Amino acid sequence: MARACDLTGRKTSFGRNVSFSKRRTNRSWEPNLHYHRIFVPEENRWVRLRLSAAALRTIEKKGLLKALKDEGLTLKDVER
Repeated sequence: MARACDLTGRKTSFGRNVSFSKRRTNRSWEPNLHYHRIFVPEENRWVRLRLSAAALRTIEKKGLLKALKDEGLTLKDVER
């Protein structure tokens, strides 16, 4: 299973470390992902999602269904 956020799609990004001598080595940045159970009051049930910290802040601000709508997703697309 890929390490990606269910809401934003944020996933591992790649780049290079550059030392003082300008020697380049590959490296990667993992997203800050967490599993969370979020209550959906409109459907009166819990859903389990793998979300990045940024997505959690977005859900806290807008609500889950509004955040999904803004991303062009439905609850059925992201639930586990």
